[in-house]
Amino acid sequence: MRIRHYVVFLAAALAACRPSSPGPAAAGGARRLPTGQTLDPAGIVREVGQMPLAMLPSPGGRRLVLLLNGYREQGLQVIDRAGNVTQTIPQSAAFIGLAFSRDGRTLYASGGNQDVVYRYTWAGDSAALADSLVLAVKAPDRNGTRYPAGLALSADGARLYVTENLADSLAVCDLTSGRVVQRVATGRYPYAVAVTPDGTVFVSNWGTSVLSVFTTGEGGRLVPGPPLAAGRHPSALLLNAAGTRLFVASGSTDRVTVVDTRARRVIAELLDPPPAGPGEGATPNALALSPDGTRLFAAEADANAVAVFDLTAATADVSAARGDDRLTGRIPVEWYPTSLLVLGDTVLVANGKGAGAGPNPQGPQPGRPRPPRDQDRGYTLAQIQGSLSISPLAPVGGGELAALTARVARANGWTGERSRASRYPPIRHVIYILKENRTYDQVLGDLAQADGDTSLVLFGRDVTPNHHTLAERFGIFDRFFVNAEVSADGHNWSMAAYASDYTQKTTPTNYAGDGRSYDYGGTNRGRIPEDDVAAPAQGYLWDLAERARISFRNFGEFTAEEGEGEARRYRGTKPFLAAHTDSLYPSFDMRIPDQRRADVWLAQFRRWEAAGDMPALQILHLPRDHTQGASAGYETPRAMVADNDLALGRIVEAVSRSRFWERTAVFVLEDDAQDGPDHVDSHRSPLLVISPWTRPGVFHRFANTTDVLRTIEELLGLAALSQFDHYGRPLRDIWADAADVSPYTALTPAQRLDEMNPPRTRAERASRRLDLSSYDVADMELFNRVLWMSVKGEHVPYPGARRMSALEARRAR
Repeated sequence: MRIRHYVVFLAAALAACRPSSPGPAAAGGARRLPTGQTLDPAGIVREVGQMPLAMLPSPGGRRLVLLLNGYREQGLQVIDRAGNVTQTIPQSAAFIGLAFSRDGRTLYASGGNQDVVYRYTWAGDSAALADSLVLAVKAPDRNGTRYPAGLALSADGARLYVTENLADSLAVCDLTSGRVVQRVATGRYPYAVAVTPDGTVFVSNWGTSVLSVFTTGEGGRLVPGPPLAAGRHPSALLLNAAGTRLFVASGSTDRVTVVDTRARRVIAELLDPPPAGPGEGATPNALALSPDGTRLFAAEADANAVAVFDLTAATADVSAARGDDRLTGRIPVEWYPTSLLVLGDTVLVANGKGAGAGPNPQGPQPGRPRPPRDQDRGYTLAQIQGSLSISPLAPVGGGELAALTARVARANGWTGERSRASRYPPIRHVIYILKENRTYDQVLGDLAQADGDTSLVLFGRDVTPNHHTLAERFGIFDRFFVNAEVSADGHNWSMAAYASDYTQKTTPTNYAGDGRSYDYGGTNRGRIPEDDVAAPAQGYLWDLAERARISFRNFGEFTAEEGEGEARRYRGTKPFLAAHTDSLYPSFDMRIPDQRRADVWLAQFRRWEAAGDMPALQILHLPRDHTQGASAGYETPRAMVADNDLALGRIVEAVSRSRFWERTAVFVLEDDAQDGPDHVDSHRSPLLVISPWTRPGVFHRFANTTDVLRTIEELLGLAALSQFDHYGRPLRDIWADAADVSPYTALTPAQRLDEMNPPRTRAERASRRLDLSSYDVADMELFNRVLWMSVKGEHVPYPGARRMSALEARRAR
């Protein structure tokens, strides 16, 4: 009867939804994402709330419950049999955990930063908040300390197990008293919890590569046992119907670990990497079994697909079950699938990023009341809406799976081997410069020969003469897109060609101010850890340099400040990085001009010139185009961006007048494009490739952050980091046959570098509410409005984001 209800639900949903249609911007009409992939989802697609991280069928199967973890939207959504949203319940800091009681009358949902598990009554196919299970008393003006995540009921249904993601513990809640009766230590950043019929409890530890294992002792108390090894970033857990097998998704190593729950040992690994290249880039992060248990489905967040594994061979035999020979195919879905269910004859997949973003030239005006966050459409993270993909199960067992698998391969660019590099000029030195948060239109939208919108220009030629002149001499890229939405994933995409599922799933609520530390630059909880929860398994660009044994130097990227005053130094947050970081080069601090950063670099550069050699690879962070908004006591945004522009000009001038010029390429890009409008896409951003060998003109073809990394790798003979650079589109078409070695002379901006923000303006008052002490800690949507008011004036309409519907997004551009 239960399965029959599921079939009715899904049949109605299929009837109500229109087939998914391919979107714009890529060959064949498919919609291209900023990652370079295209979307070609199977079945039908319905738009849902932002970043759904969990999905659960209601008792009886007439509803689905989604847990939303978005920037603009957090809480629960209930979906009816026709695929319509019937109920939306806002819930602050909703995070990962959903569970129904054994009798189906109570729904539990994790409350993240509130340090509670919310308890809802379930009746009449809807939820109503009843009360909450308090894990810790939270002061109103403080962040939570527990941050509940995964949930699971005990075998008898009397207790609720709650992973405490920021406390590295598992709480045991007695459901009669509503109290925590036991708390046991886990590994770092516990994610999911699963309970077998015999009372064995397994916890996946997101920040490690192991599972915590507990047995149930006298009085129901948990007793810790030996941990089990799993791949990097273990997340979702799934038990088979008998509870004898546990499947563990390990995102950063593209594998599903299979555990014999009785013997408590790993018996198999099911592999799902992309066809070639490094074993990173599929990112399995959610699991489901077919009704007969013969097939395992894994949501692959970074492949925009669902992997299908054949389990008909005996999984008790390691030799029979190990390897990717168990992978029989893939089903294409939308962007970043995070949860899935197999109900009756249908596969349902919640896609965290849905159809993606789009242009953001329109938005609310300054001077009017700012909309509540749940109505805010004016910011990059606010644009991206989740979706639900619904596909029939039948093709998975038939010949159609091969066709679906081919669609996944085409959408990801997996259709050919990584091509050999064509002839490059004799480049021996690469300088890779990372800046902060600008869109193409904000800076270069006034270049008449390219596709820009002059009405959106904030920092034109009077502010950025070097950016403009360098683009005109060395090439204008008006279809360059950053892979990232914000700095959290931006620095990871820029340095690792990848952002882990920890980074992707925690960024929206982090930026919404819901209580997590900024763990995305090598520090965790404000400290440099031995095992960084956000670190990809394959490492970063500097790790490639170490493996290839080429010389490398870092200036300001992934660094932490130590000491005070004259003793202040800057330390790399990774072991290899620490040994190759200039300790005098300032990290992110808007009080420090980029002229000082240029001075530190130039002093070292002169020493290299005198010695006759410099490193093959350098990474520089020039962050001051981030600005400090209209904060009193700081330079204006135009002055800070002009400071950034002049620093870049001075660096290029020095290189161009050196012995290294003819064998050097300088790549300059932003980590993300979150802080401005753009009429093409909110991810479009400036790119400069500066070398005697680059040719002028407009390059009107798609390129992105990971394409730049692929180009750097080819120039220096480095391996790839993930599927995104391995299958990237290197910039092989930008080089001239002969070098133009004429030097470059830095230009001084017309904009004064010492212009200060005036006090007591509307923009200055708004800036007082912003924490601009580090990357993107502030409310970035408000920050963007402050920038606009500061530069354009308080009465010029603000061109914030316009959120397109999913259908518009598929038809636009």
